[in-house]
Amino acid sequence: MASRRLALNLAQGLRGRAGGLSVPFRRGLATPHHSPAIKTETTTLKNGLTVATQYSPYAQTSTVGMWIDAGSRAETDETNGTAHFLEHLAFKGTSKRTQQQLELEIENMGAHLNAYTSRENTVYFAKALNEDVPQCVDILQDILQNSKLEEAAIERERDVILRESEEVEKQIEEVVFDHLHATAYQQQPLGRTILGPRENIRDITRTELVNYIKNNYTADRMVLVGAGGVPHQELVEMADKYFAKLPSKAPETSAYLLSKKKPDFIGSDVRIRDDTIPTANIAIAVEGVSWSDPDYFTALVAQAIVGNYDKALGNASHQGSKLSGIVHKNDLANSYMSFSTSYSDTGLWGIYMVTDKLSSTDDLVHFALREWSRLSGNVGEAEVERAKAQLKASILLSLDGTTAVAEDVGRQIVNTGRRMSPGEIERIIDAITEKDVMEFANKKLWDQDIAISAVGSIEGLFDYTRVRADMSRNF
Repeated sequence: MASRRLALNLAQGLRGRAGGLSVPFRRGLATPHHSPAIKTETTTLKNGLTVATQYSPYAQTSTVGMWIDAGSRAETDETNGTAHFLEHLAFKGTSKRTQQQLELEIENMGAHLNAYTSRENTVYFAKALNEDVPQCVDILQDILQNSKLEEAAIERERDVILRESEEVEKQIEEVVFDHLHATAYQQQPLGRTILGPRENIRDITRTELVNYIKNNYTADRMVLVGAGGVPHQELVEMADKYFAKLPSKAPETSAYLLSKKKPDFIGSDVRIRDDTIPTANIAIAVEGVSWSDPDYFTALVAQAIVGNYDKALGNASHQGSKLSGIVHKNDLANSYMSFSTSYSDTGLWGIYMVTDKLSSTDDLVHFALREWSRLSGNVGEAEVERAKAQLKASILLSLDGTTAVAEDVGRQIVNTGRRMSPGEIERIIDAITEKDVMEFANKKLWDQDIAISAVGSIEGLFDYTRVRADMSRNF
């Protein structure tokens, strides 16, 4: 609509000129045009529910969703898997809509309805045309507050989730990272998997599902997010209409209190040797930073300096980082990926490596950790600038579309209490220097305990003590 209107205005202007001008046309000096800044607005309702929007007046679609500060971390050992189980059951019928009616209603709007569960959040969201946003909010409140959780549906989904669990177990990267969390945060909520153990999936009851909703789906732990063509005040009014009866505060159960306790990072390793897998798949991590840590963006810049590598790519020999050059020149790995994973009060900063050069596994690990040591005292301006440029580009490119923007708004507000604008993030990244990176590395990497998770043909991986000794290498 906006583009057609622009074309129409331009055509009218051209027709006016064709009829002749009363004064000679002269081009004046160009003047800067300032469009109104697109900002994130927030409102907190009386019951504590936060409503956050990023309104784009020219967007013709919107994404609305509920971000909940509860995931697998809010469970107990006995109920691990409940949050993910609930996500599956949300679309199986409510007291107002059967599953068929729910699916048909979404289909008739041409909308998309989805959900996902992570270790700390559960998210339900819909994307639709602007005029259908009220109906989408009605559907969201219905599945969040009125899900029937019928026994027959629970039994059907139990089989679906068990099959999903089997599929996840075939994805080596998922297995490695689940074990990495399990060993780094042993016997703590953050160390549990999202799907839960198979015995829990088989045994989860309706009572446990109802209790999880009662204990976690409360206004103080929820943020209703809108991105796109939905004005802030309109979404606030919808929230007041549909979510005013949400309980204000979560009961402080032992599981809740434990989920809010900062976990201890434990230097340790877990190894699953399976020589039928042709590769060694290894993740190594130190304790990283939380979402709100002052070093959050410095950690991301340091991660970008270490970089990523994939031998299958045509530019494999020119992927920028020093480590990728060493790995490629010596043919040490199929691929590696540096990562900085953050949670509300901690994080994991590390590297995930895959290699079929089984006799060189120790060399691959050695050079990766040597690169970590280098960050503590020998970082150049050029590589920091490259890393910063890559980081800014990836952040801005990840905000393409209303769903991506809603995800960014919801995640930031749930985890930190406020949303930083892309401009603010860009300024923070621009200010990071080589000195900041080296200070971060000295604090978080140099001679620090590590967690190791390894799966596959890992006979060539040295023992923990030998690998740990490489964390304080002088060149």
